[in-house]
Order: sequence, then structure tokens, then C-alpha cells
Amino acid sequence: MKHVLSQDQINFYKKNGFLIVEDFLTKEELFHWNDVINNALIERKGRKFPYSEIVSGEDDGINKDAGYFGKVFDQIINLWQTSPDVKEIITDERIGQMAASLMDVDAVRIWHDQSLVKQAWANPTAWHVDTPFWSFNNREALSIWVALEDVTIENGCMYFMPGSHLHTKLEDPGISANIGDVFDKYPEYRFVKPVKAELKAGSCTFHNGLTLHAAGANMTTGTRRAMTCVYIPHDVTFNGTKNILTDEQMAKLKIGDPLNDEKQNPIIYSKV
Repeated sequence: MKHVLSQDQINFYKKNGFLIVEDFLTKEELFHWNDVINNALIERKGRKFPYSEIVSGEDDGINKDAGYFGKVFDQIINLWQTSPDVKEIITDERIGQMAASLMDVDAVRIWHDQSLVKQAWANPTAWHVDTPFWSFNNREALSIWVALEDVTIENGCMYFMPGSHLHTKLEDPGISANIGDVFDKYPEYRFVKPVKAELKAGSCTFHNGLTLHAAGANMTTGTRRAMTCVYIPHDVTFNGTKNILTDEQMAKLKIGDPLNDEKQNPIIYSKV
């Protein structure tokens, strides 16, 4: 695993809100990740969350148009909670160290992972920011996005709007079926050229949760498979948004409470 980041890479991320790491995984590691994740997906049988019978693509109470968004990608969340093998790879301390370097924090927790599979002819992913969907207000939280197979323009690679994380807000602009609706809220980026992220299998990106990003349609007969995970500073607090939390967890939380449940959001890296 190519887990040591240079100062130039860290500086690029802080300026642009994203970073591409080529050949993040070795060939052997990529094979292992694919094997582990495929087995975990088979075991989950399409269930989107560990605690629910809702199947990916069905109305989950979050997306306004399940019919459209269900055809953007197959989204399975928190495989690490149902697969010990996924837990081993996604809570790897080396990834936590990378996240800590980019966020400039002393300790890192996992928020949630996601298997994202764009099937053949899948819809594009509209421009959006991530953090307003989550259960905390924090400008440093980020995601890793690992390509499990080659990601191209044709099969729906991601695009990033450089520097946008410095200007976007924590208020939720939503995400719609119209790919450019977010620019009604951020018109200054409507005519800015985005950066495309074509990746070889085993490469990855990091992006800040407030970086504007999108992905194209899958215009091929194959898939575009990726494994992603959100990592957060260890001291974030609850903002009242449910996101991935269960009803039981919501009942115990008050706004301002620390999100420090070691079963739900364990620390995976600490400098101390």
C-alpha cells in the first residue's frame, strides 16, 4: 500500500480539496480487496444497511427519487460492520494515518464505508457535496475512493471542482436528478472547468466532504466498481441529522454530543 504522503501531496489536497494517489494498492492487495468485498456483498444480499431490510435502489427515506437514484449505482453501506475481512481492510491504520495527514488532526474515526457499483448504462451522479448529509458539522471530514477496476470517462469517472471546499457551506444544497442543479446555490462554479479522475484499478482518490464532485454515466456494458469510506476527526459532535444512525442511536443522542461510540465509529488511527 502506498500510504506515505509527501508534503507536496498534502499541500495539493489542502489547496484543491482532492488528491489522486496512483497505484495505491499493489496487485496482490487489489486482488484481496476485490475478493473480500465481493464475498461481503454476497453475504449482505443487497441490503443497503446492516440494520435494515431495505435493498439498494429502494426508497430509503434519504433520496427523493429512488427510481432515478437507484439507477445511479448500487450502494451498500457499512460492510465493515457485517464482514470482519472488510473491517480489516477499511480500518487499516495506514489509511487512518493518510486521512489524519490530510485533515491535519491527531486521531481519526471511521464514519461509514460504501460499496458503489455503477452498473451498465447507469445514470450520472449529479454535482453535490457530502458533508451536509452527515450527522456532524465539520469542514475537514473526507472520503477515500478506491477503484476496484479501471475507471474511465466512458464508465463514469468522477470529476472534482478544485478549491470548492474552501467556499461551499455546511447547509444542505440537496442532490437532484439534474446534474447541475447545485450550481444554483454555487453559481461561481457553473463555468469553472472540473478535473476528471480517470483511475487504474488499485488507484484511489481522497476528497474533502465539502468539495463539489460528480460522476458521469456508465456508457459501457461493464461495471464501474469502487470501495469508499468516510473518515472523520475523532472529536466531531452530533448535529441532529440521522444519516446512517439507527433509531436507537438517535434516541440516545442530543445535539452537541460527541460521536464517540467505539462500536459505531471506532478510532482507527491516533498519533498518541
